[in-house]
Amino acid sequence: MIIDDVKINVKAGKGGNGMVAFAKTMMNQGPTGGNGGKGGNIILKGVVDLGALKQFRTKKGVKAENGKDGAQNTRTGADGKAAVVLVPVGTIAHDLTRNKKHDITEIGQEIVVAEGGNGGFGNFHFRSSRNTTPTRANPGKEGKQIDLRLELKMIADIGFVGYPNVGKSSLLNELTNASSRVANYKFTTLEPHLGVYYELILADIPGLIEGAAEGKGLGHKFLKHVERTRVLFHFIAADSEDPLLDYQKIREELGKFNPELLEKPEYIIVSKTDEKSPEEVLKIMKKLKKENKNVFSLSLLDEKSVENVKKLLNEIKDKK
Repeated sequence: MIIDDVKINVKAGKGGNGMVAFAKTMMNQGPTGGNGGKGGNIILKGVVDLGALKQFRTKKGVKAENGKDGAQNTRTGADGKAAVVLVPVGTIAHDLTRNKKHDITEIGQEIVVAEGGNGGFGNFHFRSSRNTTPTRANPGKEGKQIDLRLELKMIADIGFVGYPNVGKSSLLNELTNASSRVANYKFTTLEPHLGVYYELILADIPGLIEGAAEGKGLGHKFLKHVERTRVLFHFIAADSEDPLLDYQKIREELGKFNPELLEKPEYIIVSKTDEKSPEEVLKIMKKLKKENKNVFSLSLLDEKSVENVKKLLNEIKDKK
């Protein structure tokens, strides 16, 4: 199962200590202690892997390497290695310690969330005409330590929404190389699935149920993944007892969770049309068009209806 909400503690590296040292030659016995190296940063890096947060199922802390101490002959200690934390694109990193957040929206994007401590000055730094043999050196500074909440909200061009078992996963599998589980009963996917149709990222959002906005089932967990989709494909099963009511109920749940979801471009996909006669399908579509004029019929057994959906996807792609 996808891990999409975790809390971890991260600690950047401590800076290396400055060194007190002196030259040992007869003619030059001045200070030669070098500065400490900087501690390693904690860096978040965006990756395409939706399962990247699984590493924190049991692991709850990340530490970067400390900087090395300064050395003789004014040599600066090596900087500590940064700790690079891979997170899925779409992750919001909430800095709970400093009350701010970072948004990872692109593959390869890197954000420093905790800075390593500066290295201390060695005694060479403190030499002066008045003090030619300083015995002073600074310790390295501690690195930042913060609590992070990593929350994944998938970024996709098109989100497939609707009740369980309405054909979302089947269409995703048909259009892409995704392998969403499908079944002929009231089964709902337990995690989102992504697929790529040419340049479009398609997200199969697990089936919603009435009360999802209040957290019923896994409502909040699923609904938050809809927030960052650009366009919604709202699936309504033709074999439903009341397709219009199904549409209205899911819209109600979307609006309760976040009213802005109702403002997204939306297309209704009347799926499983092979379960009904053409006359019954037309009647269902006519009712739904009173709610939304963008209504398409779909049966994976009807190549023409699949091609119509592909044509729609191509039009959306060309408008990106």
